[in-house]
Amino acid sequence: MSYGHYTAHVTRVTDLTPHMRRVTLGGLTGFPGAGLDHRVKVFFPLPGEPRPIYPTGDDWWERWQVEPVRAVFRTYTIRKHRPSRGEVDIDFVLHGDGGPASQWAIQAAPGNEVGLWGPRAEYAPPPDTDWVLLAGDETALPAIGAVIESMPAHTRGRVMVEVADAAEEQPLDTPEGVHLEWLHRDTGGSLTTALPGAALPPGTPYAWIAGESSAVKHLRRHLVNDRKVPRENIYFSGYWRRGAASVA
Repeated sequence: MSYGHYTAHVTRVTDLTPHMRRVTLGGLTGFPGAGLDHRVKVFFPLPGEPRPIYPTGDDWWERWQVEPVRAVFRTYTIRKHRPSRGEVDIDFVLHGDGGPASQWAIQAAPGNEVGLWGPRAEYAPPPDTDWVLLAGDETALPAIGAVIESMPAHTRGRVMVEVADAAEEQPLDTPEGVHLEWLHRDTGGSLTTALPGAALPPGTPYAWIAGESSAVKHLRRHLVNDRKVPRENIYFSGYWRRGAASVA
């Protein structure tokens, strides 16, 4: 898969929930779609800079590491790609933790510039998949939403999303055979307790799990050891680590 550097600017900002903000980026004519859960690295300008300054080219990572002053970046999942308009939507969780991505998203306004590098995607159910399991927290919700929107009407599956409270739920139009469950942390809900106790459909599953690193590893072990799901039928990714900056 080929990667590239792209310059983008904010075209609009939409608040989806009290702690989720959608930033639409334009100027992306020719930006390639990679898949349903395609991720990009987003480069943010440092305070006082009109645009992010960072090395590009095939060796950008090596050069970025030795730059004395360098734009910070975080990894995000594209919620929606509109190639005909050269636009993508990226949903930011507003942590209120002072992190560079969250702070940028709080202040984002039309015309602000960022850089993108990517994209990359992983969601790929095998042909013999009987049903799909999607599980994640807020940081995985953009990818989960994009996958759900692509599901054929006959799809069977379970979707489990952990969020802070009921106000963080988003409308997702699931096929009739897909059960969506919201888990609210303020009332004790969590993926690590809900999934092990859930009744799952029969047949061969494909599981896509993303979110906080330790929770994702726990869920993968459960699926492999307790549910006997083949390892090759599970995609898992720790989008962020508790106590560290979010990268999802």
